[in-house]
Order: sequence, then structure tokens, then C-alpha cells
Amino acid sequence: MAEGLAAQYLQVRSMQRHMQETKKKELDLQRKKAKEQEEEAQRLKLKLSLSNESVTSSEIERAINLRPSTSGTQESVYWRPTTSSTQASINWRPSTSVTQASSRRPMPEAIAYRAHTDHGHHGRPGSISSHSGSQKSSISHQPSHYKVSSQSSLAPPSPRGSNSSSGRISTVFEDAPFRPTKRVRAQYPLHSSEPHVEYILVASFDIDRGPIMEHQFPGAISPDENMLAELMLPDQTHLRQQDWTMFFLHKDAGSSEEEAAERLANKQARARRRRARASGDSRSTESDSMDNDSSSDESDTGSINNPPLMYVLNLVNTKQDSTAKRGAVVKAMAICTRHSFLHIYKPLLLLALEDYFKSPIPDTLELLYNALNAMDLSLLPKLSHLERHILQASDAKDMFIEKFEQMIAQRLADESQRRSLEAPDSPTRTEPKYVVPRDTHEFESKIVYNGIPIPVKIPTALSPETVGDFSLIRLVQTFGNPHISQPQPFALHPHLTTSGAFTHPIIVLINAMLTEKRVIFLGHNQPAGTVAEAVLAACALVSGGVLRGFTRHAFPYTDLTKIDELLKVPGFIAGVTNPAFSYHPEWWDVLCDLPSGRIKISSCIEPAPATEGSTYFQQHLHSKDTSGGDATGDTLFMDEISRGIASRHGESIIRAKFQAYITKFTRIAAAFEETVYGATSLISIPPTEVEKAETPTTVAGFDRPMSLKTSSQNLKGHGYVWPSEEAKMRELAASAARIEGWRNTRSYYSFISDLAAHSLEADLPPSPGHITAIPPAKPYVDLYHSLAKLKTLRLTPNEAGAIYLALEAYCTDYDTILELLELMPVSEAGLFYIGLGLWHEDAQVRLAVATLLDSIKKHPAGRIFFSRLGGWANMGFKRAIQERNARRRAHQHESDGSMDATTSNGDGRRS
Repeated sequence: MAEGLAAQYLQVRSMQRHMQETKKKELDLQRKKAKEQEEEAQRLKLKLSLSNESVTSSEIERAINLRPSTSGTQESVYWRPTTSSTQASINWRPSTSVTQASSRRPMPEAIAYRAHTDHGHHGRPGSISSHSGSQKSSISHQPSHYKVSSQSSLAPPSPRGSNSSSGRISTVFEDAPFRPTKRVRAQYPLHSSEPHVEYILVASFDIDRGPIMEHQFPGAISPDENMLAELMLPDQTHLRQQDWTMFFLHKDAGSSEEEAAERLANKQARARRRRARASGDSRSTESDSMDNDSSSDESDTGSINNPPLMYVLNLVNTKQDSTAKRGAVVKAMAICTRHSFLHIYKPLLLLALEDYFKSPIPDTLELLYNALNAMDLSLLPKLSHLERHILQASDAKDMFIEKFEQMIAQRLADESQRRSLEAPDSPTRTEPKYVVPRDTHEFESKIVYNGIPIPVKIPTALSPETVGDFSLIRLVQTFGNPHISQPQPFALHPHLTTSGAFTHPIIVLINAMLTEKRVIFLGHNQPAGTVAEAVLAACALVSGGVLRGFTRHAFPYTDLTKIDELLKVPGFIAGVTNPAFSYHPEWWDVLCDLPSGRIKISSCIEPAPATEGSTYFQQHLHSKDTSGGDATGDTLFMDEISRGIASRHGESIIRAKFQAYITKFTRIAAAFEETVYGATSLISIPPTEVEKAETPTTVAGFDRPMSLKTSSQNLKGHGYVWPSEEAKMRELAASAARIEGWRNTRSYYSFISDLAAHSLEADLPPSPGHITAIPPAKPYVDLYHSLAKLKTLRLTPNEAGAIYLALEAYCTDYDTILELLELMPVSEAGLFYIGLGLWHEDAQVRLAVATLLDSIKKHPAGRIFFSRLGGWANMGFKRAIQERNARRRAHQHESDGSMDATTSNGDGRRS
């Protein structure tokens, strides 16, 4: 298999070299043409400057179109292809980027954006027709790009060419207010000291000594070699030729204290910079742009209280050998990394373990170690948590592609400056080729191992609890299909069976992990990789990208020898293959049997204690729905999931639905705490809430005009929305037990901590106790609550108008529009309910909705959401824009008429 891979990649490499030579020839030709254009431009400019020479109008136009610079600073013109629907040729549209001439000044931020196809309203420069397009590579499927300029610039050409898909042509307007103002940071900087892979381990099975550790490179990761060797060689591995396992290692306490102190110092520094920005200190701008840490982007594995985990990917291989004892040789190779996307290293482990069988020496491990850590991920941008959620829930392949473009622009700018400083008089070298990914969900890179370039794809957006490669659809089908075909009742438990004895098994699993029960996945006679994948999928399922604290206490694979250590961990999630676990119900609370697809509740599980919440609803006679209804909505939700899977919805859609479910659970828990305990820390309370919301009057009785400021400040409401108070109390009563069970868990306190951190960054109060007497500059709106009212309730025109006005007043910048888009995924109707406001009876509301949609249209991510609106919304949008323009013309006509009347009266008095 390794020889076949080597031959395949060598063939690919030969084709790549051939394509590179072809591109080089094309590049030389383009440079020659660019030089000729430059000389022609200089000649025409010289001719224009001489008064004794006549110049025709066509020559003047050519000089203007070919000029290399039009200002005191250096301005380079790049040409980007966009296909035209009216002609077969390619229109080359100029896009300028201004750079500073002096290298001693601070480096400007070179930003490359695609020009929008609409010229009528934005005054784009005229295009120059050309019949020469860039050829598309058959290997990389990326077009060639050439710089047509007389001067060197720090800004790169757009990495996309004429052969890109139609979905990539349109982008954000260049005059939009959402252009980036500082450098885009990389997830893994170019000169970072942190390696991708920290350790490589090799273990083998000895017939006399059992599992033994052969090598640890570059050093020993743990003195307990026996424990590591046992984890690397799972049970019954001799029955399979190949198996994958995964386990996590916790860092020792000594080094974690140092890292905790460093993170605390970084957090305090960020707080000082925020205060400096709030006070108007301009000195904080430069330091903030160079800051590579952000509390909102930190994963759960690197919080202050918890040191980061070490993820271990392990490959076990069994080779038949007649000369060996028992006729086989069993070896395992593992890599230890901090990256949660460790599944990308599987092809490298396959090749390296094959080489290790041939040459079992440390040099083989060193070769793999150096190859893995030479992987370049410096062009992978760092996304905020809102951007990650939007990207994960979207199927658009060019979502946030502008960030990749700017990363390339910054790289070329840095390289250009470095070359100018090192050898300013040297001839211009060939610039490196950087291309944006064809799908922004994955970043394409390569690892060169033994001279073979192996392509890898790194997920761009990962949730904190997402580790490895797994499938939620497979997990739902494993336990959902047997329940649908032949349902079996569960033993009742208040924390787990929230919909009665026939609660869906996936809901039982979610409730068990939310309430921190001990969960075991048993895969008898199945590969260890299967149970490990199920454990990782369960952690991502219950997290939903919202909660965290599950992978830290997860054991993707363990065996019977670790049972004593396992029982010391509260609320563990473990994967095993030994059937002995099923005979000891005192070891677990919930057992998930993978072969049969059944979930079992232990007979030794602790009963749910009586709490204040359950007592509250018993006293108020709000018991569970006994009429056979679905008070919690869990049955309806799982039916929707099953229909989505049957309709072949993708993995991202299913994950987005579970994220919405977990978000709904946290909102219901917040309402539960407010009802029972009078306060909650699970949501941010808007400080502008008043006892009675002031809504604008109708158009018929227009006693007072609607005010955006008044409507947004007086918009009342927060949290989850129910159609009636009775439905609210019924669902709170049905969910009271599991909410009370969740309130004392790790994920509960982690969620409050994350909410406080996000509220601090957005200058929002984390709880009512933090509300000050001075209102913020922009009133805060609970977008979740406002959008839920539009979707759920039957509102009057006044109530709906107040919400639309408040949304338009709140969503005015990049981050607030991201908040809006996160709550309106395309898979869940998208901007449909916002578009309904275009047909509101009040003209001012229609204008506000059109203004909001126009801002969304100009947003880098919102442009994709806007393009998914139907024709009815586009018709309403155009009508609202026409009404706005007509009103402006009428106002301008009235102003001109009043000025003329004033002028005539003045002339009459003078006469």
C-alpha cells in the first residue's frame, strides 16, 4: 500500500512540475506585456507633457488607463478576471491598493477584495476588455495570476481567477463599512514556537512481557511507559490487521501553573487595552493589532483553570510473520498533539508505521516528526466564535473568503518588505504562488514525507468540544433506528426520561451527559476506533458548540485494567470493548451498546434528589403533561432530525440543529431560574428594559412619529419565547428535573464563565447586578428573543414594527450583524422573517428593514444570506429603495423651492 501511494504521489509531483514550468512561461509572457504597457504609458505621459506635440483623444484615454500611479504615494493596479454574462470575452477590472514609499514607516495593511459586479450604483471604474485569460491547472484547479503593474506593491492580486465557480464571483462592496481595519491573525503563526506534533510513540506486544514501549521521540512524555503501552495496544488487537484508537493525556500540574499565570497576564493585558480604547487612547491600536490572543477564541482545553489536553492518535498494525512467536508481530505508533483535528495525520501514520516495520530505529521517528512539524498553517485565519458558528452552519464554499485573501495580502506584503530590506538593489524575484481554498470550510496544506507531498485538509472552524473526525448522523442512526422499529421502555428517572418511559434514546443520552452521569459506550467484537468515534460524537452532540467540559472527562478508549482510575472521575464518558463492563451496573449509570443500538439505564443509578425547583412546581400544581402530549418538545425535535437524515441533509445541517437545541435548553434553564429563584446568570439582561414598552402608533393615527432610538431603548423582553404563559409553565415543569441536575455540573459553570467573558468583550452586562445607571451608547437588544417573537408569536403591526426598528438600530457594525446571522442560519429559513418587514404597512418600518438588509448585503458573510432570499424579498427591497430615493428627491425639490422663494423675496425687497 505504501509503495502504491509513493508511486501515485510521485506521478502527481511530476505533473505538478510540468504545470509549474508552463505557468512560468506564461508568467514571463505576461511580464513582457506588462513592461511594454509600462513603456507605452511612459511614452504617452512624456508626449502629454510636451506642448509642441499634438495628442489625440484616444491617446489621452490610453495614457489614463495605462498610468501606473495617480497620487503622491505609490499606487499599484492589479487586474482581476470576472466573467461577463453578455459577452464571451473576459472583463478585467482594476483594483488599487495604496502602499507607502518609505520602508521606514509603519507597514500599511494590504487588503485584497474582489470587485462587485454591480457598477451602476457604486461608481466602479470602467473595465478593459481582454481576450487572454488565465489557464486553469488540472492538478490544483486554481488559476494562474499575474501582476500587471509598473511598480512593485505590497498588495497581492486576487487569488481567484476567471475559472472560479459562479458562487465566488460576487463579494462585499469595496465601499462597504465592513472592511477590516487591522491585520487578520493566524491560528498558527508562521514563526510560532509551538510544534504541531510534540511526541511520537511506538509500542509493541511481547509474548513474554506483554505491551512494552519501544521508543518515545524526541523524549519521554510520561514515566509510566506501561500505562501508555496498554492504551496503545487495545484488547483483541491480534484479531484485526489494523485498528485506530484515540486517548487524551492531561498535562502535569507544574507546567500548567506557569501557563495559567501566562494566560492570566494576557487576559489582564487585554482588559487594559479595552479600557484604553474606551477612553480614546490611540496608543492601544497598534498593540491590539499585534495581539495574537483573544479570550473569545480560546478553546476549552486552554482555559485558566484547566491546562490544555494532549490528544493522542494511535495506529495498531498486525503483520503475519512465521518466524515470530505466535506467528505475528504487533506494533503501534502514536502521535501526540494539541490540535483537535488530529485525524488529518492518519495517512502519515500509515506510511510511517510501514517504514518502521522495515527500519525500527529512532531515525524513522525523527523523519516523521520533522515532516509533521514542517506543515505550514500560517495562512489559516483565526475566526471568532460567531464566525465559527456561522461557517459551520453554512454550506457556502466562499464564506469568509475575504479573510483568506487578506491573509495572503499580508504575507506578500511582509515578504516584499523583507526582500526590500535585505537586498533592495537585487533583481525582482518570482513571487510565491498563494491561492485561496476552494472551500473555506477546509484549509488545504501538504506534508512532505520521504519526498512525497501528501495533501491534508484542516477544518477552518472547530467548536471547543469537536475532536477528531466523527459523524453525528451515524450516532443518531445507531440508536435511533432500533427505537423507531421496535421501541422499548426505559426505567424511569427524572433526570433522564423527560418524556416518559419511551423517551428517545438520543434524548436520554443528552440528558445523561448534561446531568453528569457516568456513560459507557460498549462495542463488543468491534474495533476500538468505532467506540472512540462514538464517544467523540457524543461529546460534540451534547456540546452543540455552546457548552464545554465533556472532552476533558472523556476516555475514547479504555480497558478493564483502568477501572479503578476511571471510577474516580465524576461524570466520565468512556469507550470500551470488553463485555465485562455490562455485568457491573454499579460502574456506570447509562450503558450504550453499539452492536444492538440500545441504551440501558443502570439499576444502581442514584435517584434524583428533591430540589427547590421541583417543589416549586408541585406547590403551584404545574406537573408534567399527563395527557400524552410532548411538553418538552423533544419528541417533535427528534422526528425533525429523523426526517432531515432521511432527506439526506448534510452533517453540518444536523449539527446546526443540535446546536439550536442546546441553545434552546440554556434559554429555558435561564427562564426556569428566573421563575424559581428570581434571577439568572445564564443570559445577558438588556439594561434598557422598562415596565411597559412604548410602541409606535399606526399610520392612520400618526400622532407621534416613530423614533428608532425610542423603539430600540424601550423594546422589552429577553430569553426564550413561548406562545402562552400556560405553555411556558408546562415546559418548565417537564424540564425542571434535568435543569436542576444540570445546575451543579462542570458544563453549567463553564457556560456562565464563557457568557461573562463574551459579555465583557461586547461591553454587555453579564447579569442584572452589573447594570449601571448610565446606559450604553447603543441600546442592547436580545436578538434571540426578538427573532423568536417574529417567528413564534402573532404580532400586531405596531409590535412587529418596533422589533424591526430596534434591529435596524442595533445591527450597525460587523459584530452585531454576525450576532444576527448566527441566529438565522440558512438551513432554518435564513433572513425570511427579516424580509417580511419589507411589506410592513408603515413606510418608516419598510425603510428601516431595507436599510438593515442593505447593511447585511454589504457584509462579508451577510451577502450570502441576502443572496438566498427569494424574488418576493428582492422586489420588496427594490421598492423600499425606490421609495427612499423618491422621498429624498421630493425633499430636495422642496428645499430648492424654498431657496428660490427666499431669493425672489430678497430681490423684490432690494428693488
